[in-house]
Amino acid sequence: MIEKRSSWQKIQPWVIVAVVIAIFAWGFSGVPINGIKSTAGQVLGSIVNGLIHPDWSYVYSGDGEDLVTALLETLAIAFLGTFISAVLAVPLAFWAAKTKKKFFSAKSASGKLLLTVIRVFPELVLAIMFTKAVGPGAYAGVLALGFHSVGMMGKLFSEAIENIDRGPNEAIAAAGGSSLDGLTMATFPAVLPEFMNYTLYRFEISVRSASILGIVGAGGVGAPLIFALSTRSWPRVGIILIGIVVMVTAIDFISGQIRKRLV
Repeated sequence: MIEKRSSWQKIQPWVIVAVVIAIFAWGFSGVPINGIKSTAGQVLGSIVNGLIHPDWSYVYSGDGEDLVTALLETLAIAFLGTFISAVLAVPLAFWAAKTKKKFFSAKSASGKLLLTVIRVFPELVLAIMFTKAVGPGAYAGVLALGFHSVGMMGKLFSEAIENIDRGPNEAIAAAGGSSLDGLTMATFPAVLPEFMNYTLYRFEISVRSASILGIVGAGGVGAPLIFALSTRSWPRVGIILIGIVVMVTAIDFISGQIRKRLV
């Protein structure tokens, strides 16, 4: 027997479509669309020409003002920022994780709230703030990436802790083991591969983020890139973009291979 659909079930798809269209209309109404500038084609052509005829002399000059130095500084910023955030995220993850089947836990809720507040600030905003606090340079970039990544990595780590099998912990407790024994012999071995996997994935993202932090003075390859764009030095723009693509692609490939072995 075919069930008769109610009036709401009949009109529900149309209501959803109408709501989606209204949201899109509201979004476009709040964004002024001024069209494309007349010089856009010329600039795009210049960048493409710079990619075809890059400034190879900028790759390495030995004076510390070359592409290799900028890329290494970018990698250093990404690595240190990720390392700092991974270390700080571990205790925050245990704070935010719900280790017992409860609908609400004050401890977990406060930890999740803190991680959410940390994630609110984008890297560029944090980079601007830290350049004012500690001065421009790579140090500000490390602090910006490290602070921002704590929120995301803490969230991922806490979910990994929540999803582990509690059987080994219960077995250790039943055998007379302490909570510390359960943590060191059951919880940490179970979550460590996930922690490493998320850390490597976050490092990939940090490399991309560190590439643009120099735009606001936080070190890395973004500073020479914005300077080359400002001076319309298209061959230099081309070689910097090529360097960023090669660096990001290599890091993604290496990190992906390591993560496959871990998981």
